[in-house]
Amino acid sequence: MALPQDTGVNSNRGLNIPGFEQHHDFHWNWTPAKFYEKAITRGEGKVAEGGALVVKTGLHTGRSANDKFVVRDEETEDTVWWDGNAPMTPEKFAVLREDFSAHMEGMELYAQDTFGGADLDHRVSVQIVTEYAWHGLFVHHLLRQPNAEELANYQAEFTIINLPSFRADPARHGTNSKTIIAVNMSERLVLIGGTSYAGETKKSVFSILNYLLPAKRVMPMHCSVNVDDNDNAAVFFGLSGTGKTTLSANPDRTLIGDDEHGWSENGLFNFEGGCYAKMIKLSEKAEPEIFATTKMWGTVLENVVMNEDSRTLDLDDGSLAENSRGAYDLTAIPNASPTGRCGQPNNVIMLTADAFGVLPPISRLTPAQAMYHFLSGYTAKVAGTEKGITEPTATFSACFGAPFMPRHPAVYGELLRDLIAEHNVGCWLVNTGWTAGPYGTGYRMPIKATRAMLNAALDGSLNAAEFRIDENFGFEVPVSIPGIDDALFNPRATWSDENAYDEQAQKLVSMFIQNFAKFENNVSEDVRAAAPKKA
Repeated sequence: MALPQDTGVNSNRGLNIPGFEQHHDFHWNWTPAKFYEKAITRGEGKVAEGGALVVKTGLHTGRSANDKFVVRDEETEDTVWWDGNAPMTPEKFAVLREDFSAHMEGMELYAQDTFGGADLDHRVSVQIVTEYAWHGLFVHHLLRQPNAEELANYQAEFTIINLPSFRADPARHGTNSKTIIAVNMSERLVLIGGTSYAGETKKSVFSILNYLLPAKRVMPMHCSVNVDDNDNAAVFFGLSGTGKTTLSANPDRTLIGDDEHGWSENGLFNFEGGCYAKMIKLSEKAEPEIFATTKMWGTVLENVVMNEDSRTLDLDDGSLAENSRGAYDLTAIPNASPTGRCGQPNNVIMLTADAFGVLPPISRLTPAQAMYHFLSGYTAKVAGTEKGITEPTATFSACFGAPFMPRHPAVYGELLRDLIAEHNVGCWLVNTGWTAGPYGTGYRMPIKATRAMLNAALDGSLNAAEFRIDENFGFEVPVSIPGIDDALFNPRATWSDENAYDEQAQKLVSMFIQNFAKFENNVSEDVRAAAPKKA
């Protein structure tokens, strides 16, 4: 990657938000080169072979979910889903804001004018202040940057201030610990303190868009998106471990983005300007484009182990964090879209890794079924992935991203169902997990077969196949697809003991029903009818 020329701006601009007007000593809109240089001179990181910036985030190597709060006031009382979001009083936030402002006195800080969203009609201008220069470089990679004309007329709609050295006081601020992520929708202000994990800033932008966009009938999504040369676009939902990044990274299709997108009347659009990829055990053979970014100048590598003498990386070493990450500009990916936009989707893919060996490898969903499975957000963890897990464990995360959804999940589910129906979008549930038995007994779905099924769904040929109705979940399952073993499409027949399959299937059905009970009063009858059936 060529080093960009320095065109950054320093000024005495202040923050146009209450309580912070007195702060003017910011470095504004620096280029990546200046952030990189400053991070090195301040000792915030080290240079790896090839020029990546290697940093450590200390105690916090991932999101601090229990430390995130939303201010509960007149603006949010009836719009935020309080079962899924921890409230903070306006009074506690006022004290927190005052203490943040006092903490900023005399600090060297970096401010950037950015956009969340590539759709020019629906993007949100987000001003971001960081304490660390490497956080500034991270933000420059991950958020969309204004051009010179946009910068000259820039007006911030939201502000995020990230001060890792700030320590919250639970008694004074109403927090759970010394770490805080406080979102005030009324004041359009987010305060982050006590954590160096850069992903908190990125996810705060996502949460802002998740709150603002549904009111404009724009669907925010935790997903990846790619498109072919005929503007045939696909949306990929999926929790960690389901293959979302791997399956959406198709060299024959253009990548719109790998994590956060919107769906508007104009089509699909990336929220971001970069990628934040997992680095642990990254394979050059399996994901060569992402692997190449670890050798590029300016890539930010969080908690990746590096040999201090040779400056080579050990991506297999998880001693610093299993959640090691790399942040880089989308231009680092050869087949990435330069605009971050495409037309309306042709297909929505929901990925799940069913470790119980019950779900078929691919199923066709109605709009109501799509809403049901979107709200369920099912996958399964396997033995050994977390301490104490000795057998497959079901995981349900509403909308495939519950921690980032301020509104009730049904708001997003209904919008998705309506958009699928309005644009006649094909919707598929794809199981990348196990068959012929659960994890430990059966085997993982062959990636070659999964890719072939996806290709048939994306090119439209699968719609012409013969389908059967799944006896447990009620969705349509293809009887066969050319080039794939027919036995895969009937999971029950792959088990050596079909009665054991029936028993396991009913256990999974019960898990779905139990999980969905919290949504039943917020969805229509057709969605309730899309639930799996007990025998």
